Amino acid sequence: MAKGKKRAKAAARAEKLSKTAGQEPSEKAVKASKAAAAASPAALRRIAEAKALDKPVTTSPAKPATNKATATNTVPATNTVPATNTAGGKTAAAKPGKAKAEKAKPSKTTKTAKAGASEKAAAKSKSAPPAPVAEPKTPAPPAPLAKTVQPTPPTPKAAEPRRDEPKAAASKPKAGTSRVASPSRVASPQSLPRFAEPEPMPVVTARIMPAPPAPKMAEPAPSAAAKPAPEPARPAAPSIDDMAIPQPPFDLEKMAGVSTEILAESSKLSAVYLRALEKGEAASLVPDESADLAKTLGAVAQYWLKDPARLVEAQKNLSLDMINLWSTMVRKVNGEDAPPAVEMPARDSRFADPEWNESPYFNFLKQAYFIGAQFANNLVEKADELDPHTKKKAGFYMRQIASALSPSNFIMTNPELLRTTVEQQGENIARGMKMLAEDVDAGRGELKLRQTDGSAFEVGKNLATTPGKVVFRNDLIELIQYTPTTPSVYRTPLLIVPPWINKFYILDLNPEKSFIRWAVESGITVFVLSWANPNEKHRHYDWTTYMQKGPLAALDEIEAITGEKSAHAIGYCVGGTLLAATLAWLAQSDRPTRVKTATFFTTQVDFTHAGELLTFVDEEQISAVEQLMARFGYLPGSKMASAFNMLRPNDLIWSYMVNNYLKGKKPPPFDLLYWNSDSTNMAEANHSFYLRNCYLHNTLARGEMQIGGKRLDLGKVTIPIYNLAAKEDHIAPAKSVFIGSKLFGGPVTYVMAGSGHIAGVVNPVSKPKYQFWTGGPVEGEFENWVAGAQETPGTWWPHWHAWLTKGDALVPAREPGGGKRQPLADAPGDYVRARA
Repeated sequence: MAKGKKRAKAAARAEKLSKTAGQEPSEKAVKASKAAAAASPAALRRIAEAKALDKPVTTSPAKPATNKATATNTVPATNTVPATNTAGGKTAAAKPGKAKAEKAKPSKTTKTAKAGASEKAAAKSKSAPPAPVAEPKTPAPPAPLAKTVQPTPPTPKAAEPRRDEPKAAASKPKAGTSRVASPSRVASPQSLPRFAEPEPMPVVTARIMPAPPAPKMAEPAPSAAAKPAPEPARPAAPSIDDMAIPQPPFDLEKMAGVSTEILAESSKLSAVYLRALEKGEAASLVPDESADLAKTLGAVAQYWLKDPARLVEAQKNLSLDMINLWSTMVRKVNGEDAPPAVEMPARDSRFADPEWNESPYFNFLKQAYFIGAQFANNLVEKADELDPHTKKKAGFYMRQIASALSPSNFIMTNPELLRTTVEQQGENIARGMKMLAEDVDAGRGELKLRQTDGSAFEVGKNLATTPGKVVFRNDLIELIQYTPTTPSVYRTPLLIVPPWINKFYILDLNPEKSFIRWAVESGITVFVLSWANPNEKHRHYDWTTYMQKGPLAALDEIEAITGEKSAHAIGYCVGGTLLAATLAWLAQSDRPTRVKTATFFTTQVDFTHAGELLTFVDEEQISAVEQLMARFGYLPGSKMASAFNMLRPNDLIWSYMVNNYLKGKKPPPFDLLYWNSDSTNMAEANHSFYLRNCYLHNTLARGEMQIGGKRLDLGKVTIPIYNLAAKEDHIAPAKSVFIGSKLFGGPVTYVMAGSGHIAGVVNPVSKPKYQFWTGGPVEGEFENWVAGAQETPGTWWPHWHAWLTKGDALVPAREPGGGKRQPLADAPGDYVRARA
């Protein structure tokens, strides 16, 4: 009996040495283990089974053994002390048996299970590296076992652990009586270091689920006394080869090149602007316009802040609109059919992309934008205490701001821009920046917005190509006479006085659209004024000078060439205003019938309802323009071009900003827009006279304008008038033209064409796009006249031709110069080619 106790103590000491984490069992421990096994066959079997399963032999009866193996490998034992199962992180206490632990003997079934597990664990450890195994939360029923017994394997030699393997937590047994545990109390394999694989052994069949591979032994500790603290088991990190690495959506090398190009073009842009500042080329009105904008909108803000109650009411309405919008979006996301939360325009090219309606995100942005724009406009419209001019300016400025802040103008809020930028990896921005630098350079420090491909056109080659000759020239005009195409022509020649704000070839864009060519082919002898593009030497040329060196000089030359004492005349826009003043001046001369009939294209003589251009007219703004003109002797053409573009900012400004500089696309060739960008300067004295006498004080309509010592009275003009307006004209509104028609003393035929200031006039016979209205004499209110007018499809050109030539005789065609004047150059002459 004493010998048995000594052998048991020897076995316990050997087991304790083998469980020391991070250490390789010493030779002494191995010998002690062998000795104990030789002395007690039952103890030897239990130790061997534990080693085969990589499980520690628990020697302390005070603490239940921890089993972290899978539930399929757990064989319940009978008549055992309480055991702990930590599978899945849950602890379950087994019922205590009646027999004492040290007297319990393993059953044959238990022996067979352990032997089978030893065999399968050894085979698996050779074939595959260990991997983390998810532990079930609840034990599963044991598998049926075969009743065969595995011979006890020899004690293996401990293997050297690898450095890249996870460290196993060393077991830390509690102090107590050293005993040999029963098989049911074998500890978890995670608590023991992993030893070398056992030598091959005879295979005995055991029907049992294979045990999971245990973690390999931790790195040996430097000292036997060191006992590392237990660490929780961690799942092994996946190998980088097993991870799906997503490829970046962009070619990084390409993106780097594009970014470099954008920075380079930005540097060029800065250099161009700074160079223009140094040379004094950038003549900007931005500070003055900004000050006027702040002052005007400040008056609106003052009105609302003065009464907090109405401000709160306005904010409440905005909040309700936004809440309604949010509710609408929620319904759309849920698949419901919800109408827009705000009234949307029937047609808006900015939001033509389908994503503006199909995507809840972009649809929300679009509707929120219109809610905000409507709120801003209401702030102006409901500011009742503002004077009419301030309210008009505030409305104009608010529309400019609303147009600038449209979500369609930014990449992240425009679905089309976003797609383009992603697809092209930013190349569109690089191209746009390059064009922006070129346009600022062309504008000498200011942006000269390109609206068409200018390289596609050249005046005299594919624009202004109607054959003719320059038959007269002074320092302000060239007079062009066009070559007839018919054997006979109407006796009375025709003089066209175009606006000097733009060039005359708007009436001679190409053979199909050319009004001049059509008039020539219709048997009319046509003369056209081509104004000089003024520079510093023209600064003192005032309204009187323009009349004398313009239409009056041309009438003298026409009479000399054709021999006719009178001529028909057409005046377009401001050219028509000058023609009206000339008619009033001629009415007081000794030859009041030098002009037989007068036709006005979209011309104002009364500026009471002059449209949105009145926004730019008040004493402060005119004074600012005059200060600028004093520097140069003229108003740069870019200023007038910008003013006209601002009348339609969405179509003439922001659409090109987006297309050119964000999409990086060159605008397509378009002859009309090429002409629009071919701006002209305004002579200082003449432009100042026009702004003050027409827009600011309306002196021509009041009979207060004086030219050449004569006070002008349009009532004395008794010749027949054909007055053409355009229904959608923003520069010379149809109502303003209608009111002005009443000022003439003779018969007036008022005609209203479809479309606007340009397209309403250039509506060719070959491809007419719009209609026109006629309605009898100019009487009563404009709205009543429109209500009773008769609509006629197609262009007004034949209607005008019949009115002009009624009762006029035919004569042989006249060649340019008529043998009286030697032609100076081919049409379209030299003045029209000068660029501002």
